[in-house]
Amino acid sequence: MAQNSSLNRSFLFAPGNVPRRVEKALTLEADAVIVDLEDSVAASDKPATRKSVADALTRPRRGRGYVRVNAPSTPWCYGDLVETIHKGVEGVVLPKVESAADLHAIDWLLTALELERGLAEGSIDLMPQVETAAGVQRIERIVQARSLRTYKGPWRVKRVCFGAADYANDVGLSVSLDEPELAEARARVVMISRAAGLENPIDSPWFHLKEAEAFRRSNERSRRGGFQGRCCIHPDQLAAVNAAYLPDERELEQARRIVAAFKEAEAKGAAAIQVDGQMIDYPVAFRAQALLDSVGQLKK
Repeated sequence: MAQNSSLNRSFLFAPGNVPRRVEKALTLEADAVIVDLEDSVAASDKPATRKSVADALTRPRRGRGYVRVNAPSTPWCYGDLVETIHKGVEGVVLPKVESAADLHAIDWLLTALELERGLAEGSIDLMPQVETAAGVQRIERIVQARSLRTYKGPWRVKRVCFGAADYANDVGLSVSLDEPELAEARARVVMISRAAGLENPIDSPWFHLKEAEAFRRSNERSRRGGFQGRCCIHPDQLAAVNAAYLPDERELEQARRIVAAFKEAEAKGAAAIQVDGQMIDYPVAFRAQALLDSVGQLKK
């Protein structure tokens, strides 16, 4: 089981049918490892790979352990879940979600498996991937699935994940290195996630493995744009992602000054002040406090 499960900066994919890569992934500094049964596994190999995926997620690891099953519309999704869910699995990544009905069906099946296998109801995290034109267009209805449930119990969807490659392919986008073509879709995923009371979403993997500077820019845009972390497809991406999705010391120091000055002003009955030439009111102060909270540096 995981040693550390508090952060959601890095989700590292590992192909379920390549045991050496899965074993290595479980030892790395990823906040979560996603053992994959979908895109990285050929159709002919999917059923045979389920047992090795289930076995891999019984082993000790640094981060949380997820399995990415195949999409609800495929003939493999049901078998993927039935054959891999056990007490060592902390989450399921569900690709190509396009409706609330997709989440209802998988939520129901996971609940049944939890009850059957002696797991706490709702204990398995469910992270839908929004990565098609229909998924992005319908995301508002997708994230409302919780309010449309017909039975009681904890809701297991805490955040969604954006899938840029599948979305670009589905829409027919030619995406340039700095990805301005994806900005509108990303902003929609962030805004609707937060409006629905979900955590900030997880961003798509970066596929240009030799473009380190562009990757740095992408990570900075992603965090500033409201994503709390991103999926990774190579171990070499982990250090950059883990660092990028935490505020740097300059930002933290500014946040400390804002929080301290605003508390002092508020105690005197003021709710609008200047700090370092910036106008500070409640929204800015709340954001500064949240930044400190995100790295465990809340000042008493």
